[in-house]
Amino acid sequence: MDLTSPKTIREIQSRFGFTFKKGLGQNFLTSRDVLVKIADAAEIDGGVIEIGPGFGVLTRELCERAEKVVAVELDERLIEVLGFTLADCPNVKIIRADAMKIDFKALIAEEFAGMNVSVAANLPYYITTPIITRLIEDRLDVKNIVVMVQKEVADRLCAKAGTKDYGAISVLCQYFTKPEIAAIVPSDLFVPRPKVDSAVVKMRVLEDASVKTKDEKLFFRIVKAAFSQRRKTLLNCLSSAFPIEKDELARLMENAGISPRRRGETLNLNEFALLSDTILKRLGRE
Repeated sequence: MDLTSPKTIREIQSRFGFTFKKGLGQNFLTSRDVLVKIADAAEIDGGVIEIGPGFGVLTRELCERAEKVVAVELDERLIEVLGFTLADCPNVKIIRADAMKIDFKALIAEEFAGMNVSVAANLPYYITTPIITRLIEDRLDVKNIVVMVQKEVADRLCAKAGTKDYGAISVLCQYFTKPEIAAIVPSDLFVPRPKVDSAVVKMRVLEDASVKTKDEKLFFRIVKAAFSQRRKTLLNCLSSAFPIEKDELARLMENAGISPRRRGETLNLNEFALLSDTILKRLGRE
């Protein structure tokens, strides 16, 4: 069956009495070309974890390329649907679970022993950032994380310092991965049609962080503080987050070659690392 066909989607809806739930961000892809781009970006050579399989349209493409696919679906109503649409895919396992709660490390150990693993996901807009943050911060043993997200989120993940889209999520993503936009997906390629366009983002997971810092927790604490109030200077943002007199904090920043008058969004990852190591020395934790 052609799961990219709106007609097929309607037939499945009728067969199972399925209605889309806006609260779950259910928008199903109707483009074969985009499916291929997602699967290509995942660079599959073993197993795949798919988050949010929907009716199984991407799942089928992944099954053609992967040794094994484990699809994690929250909506209980879709488990029966997936049993029907993926009946001829012997290498798929459907797990009903919340992607924000499931133990992905345990899942990889149990289901993909000895395999290279990639993650592919068509993420609901309302949980995009939390799931991406979790996938990255969990430091999963995967080679690529490929997500289809709202276009503006994709821009933030890949944004460079000094641009309007650059923020804490940009730093997090680029610290642990190498992100790139693999495809732009117009809204008219979904059923039901969302209000905005989407994009496919490929995040190649790095073996080592993209920059070196002596205290990773402090690094991200500084990043979070720097973007907490975008209109304020970096000095004002950091002075609210650290027990250091403002004048001394300004001197520390200048010693790191960073003007206290700059704003957080102007610092690149190397500058954040340098500032973090400088403040670490002052805090006496080096």
